[in-house]
Amino acid sequence: MKICSFLPSGTEILFALGLGDSVCGVTFECDYPDEARSKPVVVFSKLPHGLAEDEIDRQVKDFSSQGHSLYRLDADKLREIQPDVIVTQDLCHVCAASPNDLGAVLASFVHPPNVLALSPRTIEEVWSDIQTVGDHCERPAEARLLVSGTRQRLGALKPEQVDAPRVLCLEWLDPPFVAGHWVPEMVALAGGIDVLGQVGAPGYEVDWKTVVSSDPDVILAMPCGYHRHEIEKELEAVPFSAAWHSLRAVRNRRVFAMDASSHFSRPGPRIADGIIEMAELFTRLKRESRKSVVSVVSAPAAKLRERR
Repeated sequence: MKICSFLPSGTEILFALGLGDSVCGVTFECDYPDEARSKPVVVFSKLPHGLAEDEIDRQVKDFSSQGHSLYRLDADKLREIQPDVIVTQDLCHVCAASPNDLGAVLASFVHPPNVLALSPRTIEEVWSDIQTVGDHCERPAEARLLVSGTRQRLGALKPEQVDAPRVLCLEWLDPPFVAGHWVPEMVALAGGIDVLGQVGAPGYEVDWKTVVSSDPDVILAMPCGYHRHEIEKELEAVPFSAAWHSLRAVRNRRVFAMDASSHFSRPGPRIADGIIEMAELFTRLKRESRKSVVSVVSAPAAKLRERR
């Protein structure tokens, strides 16, 4: 079986199911596992590399307003591969190539491939999509094991519900976008409260007044398509407004760069790692807060003893 993946999460699912040898084409963003980097690239971005976030946002909006795709398919390479299955998505036309990009190419195929369009909006739908890929690619048992094992890992989490941190997840920084779909569920499973995200609903652009009004305890920066080290640089490079610097989470140094591409923006097996990472972060922050409270309360008592 020959399979082409048009989205990084699809590539991760295929490799997790033991189908790495069957993967014959990937996207320019497919970087996990390392073996995926050696596969032929059949999907490219039309956006220049190295743009600032505000410029990426402007160009994306320009493409969308004109009804143009952000992606270019290597039609010759696809015809050469003649895949039996193409894994794509129909959830976000900004995040990855969609079935709409395939029409003209598939018309030239003698034997059109089976096209699997994944469109998860919730964590449960992510697990369902893993099973769908397994069922269509002759790995149903492996998919069941992967999903059940992931459920067990998450079931072992017992986050403390007392003093749950109020969390703002930003899937873009300039302009600010609130993360949606499965991310608010991830926050809840990790023991936090997402202040602006809506479970199952798309991420959305938000104004700084709304961000300030949300007054989060913690801000998680997770721009779509960026890894942690890249986000750390973005947090230093983005020309944030005075509103950003007025936020309590910013003043208290509770802004954290998350590995978006690995654990948040790709709806695949590794979102479980993102949930566990958040749970550990929230637990640590609670402990630090309690120590700070103890220190503040103990200080006057210590001074009183000195006076005596």
